[in-house]
Amino acid sequence: MNNVIKSENIAGERVYKERNSNIELYRIITMLLIVAHHYVVTSGLTAVGGPVYADALSSKSIYLLLYGAWGKIGINCFVLITGYFMCKSNITLKKFMKLFLEIMFYKIVISAIFLITGYQSFSIVDFARDIIPFRNIAQNFTGCYVVFFLTIPFLNILVNNLTEKQHLKLLALVGFIYVFFGTVPGFSVRMNYVSWYIVLYFIGSYIRLYPKEIFNQTKLWGWLTLVFVGLSALSVVACAWLGTIIERNTAYYFVTDSNTFLAVATGVCSFMFFKNLKIKNSKFINTVAASTFGVLLIHSNSDTMRNWLWIDILKNVEMYDNGMVYIHSVLSVVGIFAICIIIDIIRIRIIEKPLFRLYDKYFDVKLKKGC
Repeated sequence: MNNVIKSENIAGERVYKERNSNIELYRIITMLLIVAHHYVVTSGLTAVGGPVYADALSSKSIYLLLYGAWGKIGINCFVLITGYFMCKSNITLKKFMKLFLEIMFYKIVISAIFLITGYQSFSIVDFARDIIPFRNIAQNFTGCYVVFFLTIPFLNILVNNLTEKQHLKLLALVGFIYVFFGTVPGFSVRMNYVSWYIVLYFIGSYIRLYPKEIFNQTKLWGWLTLVFVGLSALSVVACAWLGTIIERNTAYYFVTDSNTFLAVATGVCSFMFFKNLKIKNSKFINTVAASTFGVLLIHSNSDTMRNWLWIDILKNVEMYDNGMVYIHSVLSVVGIFAICIIIDIIRIRIIEKPLFRLYDKYFDVKLKKGC
């Protein structure tokens, strides 16, 4: 049987009959990078007054800054996957319900656990805030992705009716607006992630709709990925040094958001590399990759979860002065990833699959009959 992509978005929606393990491996790596990013930036390590901020040029700080530098790039990678595959597919009520119910499941269950265990005191306002899938469409990834997901049918009408030249002109326009103004000092663009994901969708769909020989050159994209990873790492070190002079936390200036040039270039080049990578189809890789969105929903569920995980349980800031910080950072990220994957696989098997078997048996049949 041919290795054909079975999932095309961050939530692991299954559209074709098989998965390409190269893309699924890419999904796993990028989620690990996102967890590593959260290990550093949401734990207090880089906060003003935090140990990395206070001692930015020490070997520990440089290590942690580089370790956590790839989160926004990881987001770009996931959305590029969506654009590449969904431009020739369609969303359905079933796909949307899978995505939405997964989000709500973790919102409700995790909030309930914190309340039952007494970690979080009950407040109807706080509880409602925690279980609402999103409260803004600016920076919240999950909420923005849901809204973006609903725009896909309309985006497909657009990209499939543009000529290649029009598509390129559109990319040039939105690229200039978002990437140039988002990168060059002295310029700025006020964006929300819904609009940025649409820009990434245009990039991913162009790659899919207009295949070219250069798009298939694995070695080229591999070397370009290494170049931009190196430039991104160099920018972190250089900006960390500059930050000690101007007394500002500037280490992530050129990778601080998804629309900076280095974040875009690294994301696109790495996507092109993994798209072309030839590896043996692996059931293990494919199964793990299908639950990567669950990793995000669990470990980054709420401010309460972040406080419990990074501050109370793992004690990241306290570990900075411990000689084991290097091992701690790796084991923490891998451990969180593995535990969340196991949890989500269990959820899929005992909740999602039985639920959607009933959906297929009753609701989908009614829709087909026009009831």
